[in-house]
Order: sequence, then C-alpha cells, then structure tokens
Amino acid sequence: MQQSVINATGMEYNTDQPTMVISEYGRNVHRMIEYCLTLTDREERTKCARAIVKIMSYLNPSIKEVVDYEHKLWDHLHIISNYALDVDAPFPKPAPELFTSKPEKVNYPSSNIRFRHYGKILEDLIQKAQTEEDPKNREIFTNQLAQLMKKHYLNWNRDSVNDQLITQQLETLSNGTLKVSENFRFAHTSDILPKNVLPQNQTPSYQIKKMVKKKKKK
Repeated sequence: MQQSVINATGMEYNTDQPTMVISEYGRNVHRMIEYCLTLTDREERTKCARAIVKIMSYLNPSIKEVVDYEHKLWDHLHIISNYALDVDAPFPKPAPELFTSKPEKVNYPSSNIRFRHYGKILEDLIQKAQTEEDPKNREIFTNQLAQLMKKHYLNWNRDSVNDQLITQQLETLSNGTLKVSENFRFAHTSDILPKNVLPQNQTPSYQIKKMVKKKKKK
C-alpha cells in the first residue's frame, strides 16, 4: 500500500495523500490496516484485524442495516488491504474479480407496444383479463382497465381526451374480446387529474399568451 506523502512544508494535506479505497471509513482506518499488514505474528495480526472491523462498524453504522453486515465489513477490510491481509477471519477472503468484473449486459425489452402511452404492463393486464372465465369478474376487470387507460392517456395528453377512442383502443388491444358494459361511464377528467393541474390550454400562462396574440392581431 502507498505510504503517506509529506510536502515541502513538513505538513500533510489530503491532496497529498493516496486515494482511499473506501472513503467512508476514513484515512485512519486505512492506516490501521497498513499497520496490521506489517505485523508478522498471525495471531496478533488477527486480533488487530478484528479490532479494526469493530471500529469500521462504529464509523459506518448504516452498514448494519445490510443483511449479514459483518461479512461485508470483513470484505471491505480485505478490499482496503488490496487482498493482502492474511488472517483467521470468520469469512473466506473475497475474490478480487467479484468486485472488478463488469456486470453482464441487460438486453433492452424489444417487445412491440401498439399504443406506447398505455405501456406494456397494461397490455399484459388486458391479456390477463381475456383469460378470466367468470362473466361478472370479466366485466369488472374490463371496466377497470378502461378507467386505467384513461388515466394513462391523460398522462400523455391532457389537452384532449376522447372516451370513445379509448374504448375503441381497448377493443383493438384485446382483438375485440373485451368491451365495456352498456352502463359503463368513464370518470370525469377533473376527478382524475390532480386538482392543481390544469390542461395546457387552460393554464394561466397559456391564456395570457392567447390574449397577447389577439391584441397583436388587432
């Protein structure tokens, strides 16, 4: 491990110090581990390592919220020592490649979404509704899906929403197998949108711009 650097003035500055491997434990812990590496007696070195782990748990108390946090502290101890610390630890020394290897690339979903403003999850829900065999449950499921579609639609376009278009798109997505009941009524737009959010063409700034344009035409 790198030794501390003392500048020409005889004083130590953080900018002169080697980079800390895990900074949340502070430089003193890194120095303790450097000292631990110099101990030739294995038993003494092990006692020193256990004491350092205990100090690390005090300096980083949030790590106790992690499952098996003591194991993680010992892993951090080995990482800071650049895996050079040979002690009788309660856990096996971690392999360096576990922390240096890059994760596998996660492929982006390539499924085709017919109406992107509704999203893939809604399409999955429609497929689930199609498998419902009980007529009453199927009707309730379909009506709820229609209400959900309107909410998604308003997130995409708050200026104009066509209830009839939404029911048509529901039938399209379900290949004509799902239709809202005859007495079904969509929730009013004002009941869906937050009370303090207005459609774009009703906002004060939009109305002011509209008035300015009218004055210019005159």
